[in-house]
Amino acid sequence: MKTPLSYKSSVRKKTSFLRCIGIMLFSVVLAGCTASKTEPTIVMRGSNTIGEELAPRLIEEYKKDHPALVFDTDFKATPYGIGALMAGRCDIAAASRTVTTNEQQLARERNVEFSDYLIGSYSVAVIVNPGSPVGDLTKDQIRDIFTGAIQNWKDVGGPDAPIHLYVRDPISGTHIGFQELAMEKKPYAPGIKTFTNYEGIVQAVASDPAGIGYSSINGTKKANVKTLSIGGVAPTPALVNQGQYPYGRPLRLYTDKAKETPEAHEFVEFIVSSKGQQILADMGYVPHP
Repeated sequence: MKTPLSYKSSVRKKTSFLRCIGIMLFSVVLAGCTASKTEPTIVMRGSNTIGEELAPRLIEEYKKDHPALVFDTDFKATPYGIGALMAGRCDIAAASRTVTTNEQQLARERNVEFSDYLIGSYSVAVIVNPGSPVGDLTKDQIRDIFTGAIQNWKDVGGPDAPIHLYVRDPISGTHIGFQELAMEKKPYAPGIKTFTNYEGIVQAVASDPAGIGYSSINGTKKANVKTLSIGGVAPTPALVNQGQYPYGRPLRLYTDKAKETPEAHEFVEFIVSSKGQQILADMGYVPHP
């Protein structure tokens, strides 16, 4: 039995149509694969001192002029960032110290040469009420006050009055940072009052004759509080940058010199520029001179 010509023609047209549709779909998929482009990305790992507040602010400002740039960030600790950089898993390692001798040795074994960028310093000033007669304390006295070993002002040259402690809340990087800088990583004394920002601490100390706390150096300039010298060294940006003031630590960014991307380099250049340094100053950090 012969198939009618009209039926054969219809089948051929349908087959041809489906073939065309298939070719078109394949072309679209292929075009999408070849035309898609990975967005430029900067991967940062490292110090929570930088990552908690400073890095997000710097990134926010930088992206205003670089909206297509993607930042992949994870801040846990300085060793985490240095290790990730040596393993080739990040573009920038954020550090709140210089690399150690062991890290330098490991880097050499992995043929990694660090590019070291000093961007500023993290520092805190210890503050008391402006009416307090205490103007200078030793590092040991500060440690003992904030750990509770010293609980009365008379033990450090002040009046016979209990010491009231005002500090940052436990989830902040500063809470831990001050422990590391001033307290030998010992726990805070019981009964401390915590605040989510420096402004709260400053206001509390300004209204409490028996109060003591800490703040950024810049945050104390216009506040009604008195900053303490530590072992005779005043909390000034110049002395922080000279490494003389004890409660300060340098903030650095490291890259792998041989693999430093243009995007990473330009971001670092922004941070060390006058605009980037002003952001550090506005946030209470000490800019790099």
